[in-house]
Amino acid sequence: MPLQGNLRDFSTTQLLNLINLAGKTGTLVMYEGVRTGEKDAVGGDKMSAGKERARVSFKVGKLISAVLNGQSGDLVAVLNKAGKLTNEQARIIRERAKNTSDKALALLLINANYVTQKDVVRSIQQNTLDVVYNLLTWGEGPFRFEDNVLPGNDRILVPIDLENVIIEGARQIKEIEQLTSHIPNLDMALRFPDNPREKFKGVHLSVEEWRVVSFVNPRNTIRQIAKANNMTENEIRRIVFGLEQAGLVEIIKPQTAEGSARHQTQTRAPAVQKTVVTRLIDRIRQI
Repeated sequence: MPLQGNLRDFSTTQLLNLINLAGKTGTLVMYEGVRTGEKDAVGGDKMSAGKERARVSFKVGKLISAVLNGQSGDLVAVLNKAGKLTNEQARIIRERAKNTSDKALALLLINANYVTQKDVVRSIQQNTLDVVYNLLTWGEGPFRFEDNVLPGNDRILVPIDLENVIIEGARQIKEIEQLTSHIPNLDMALRFPDNPREKFKGVHLSVEEWRVVSFVNPRNTIRQIAKANNMTENEIRRIVFGLEQAGLVEIIKPQTAEGSARHQTQTRAPAVQKTVVTRLIDRIRQI
């Protein structure tokens, strides 16, 4: 019988410890919790498994893959997120290699000098870690460990020692708690402060920060910006916090109605105001 339960009773960190010590091979699937209206033995609300939220795979106790539901985990998306492919390069590659596996595509990209083998490995590894660190903050929800179930052979799997993941995860949990306390609501929006040219003068932003900046608009919620950039909630909080502390953006209520903003979040990525934002970024980069 597979291992199953609720994160409320058996945390993600405890699960990783168990999988590591037992040298397990298989996939941990986490679900949204649907309350049944009944109580368990200790008085907590019983939950049934709803929509799948995440899928994390292991081989002989090592982490090899992690994907959030709704977040693209294919090679092109991972390399684009890591800044190894531009948005335009990613778009063209997707069009020309629709039915190409990640392994085959990696060889094509390496041979064409788009990326190096090290770029591929590091980008996949960092994306996997970003997902797992996000999972460590989840406080409840059904889970199920399926023995010997692994991703398809077309995926590139990079083994990661769980000991280091657990240690770093424990450090990040405290940081994430502080970020969540500072930015509890991802349905807020961002705007540039007065005189953005002066604010950005001499500032060096990362690829991820530039991408977030390109979506800054009072009509785009932080949640929408995260989805458009394939980022987890923790990643977007960390970037927005840094930008806000540097005085580069301000957190405000979105201009659209709350219901409309929520609907847009579910249906499409935020629309970039190219005529304003792109010109602003071009001017900033020329400083």
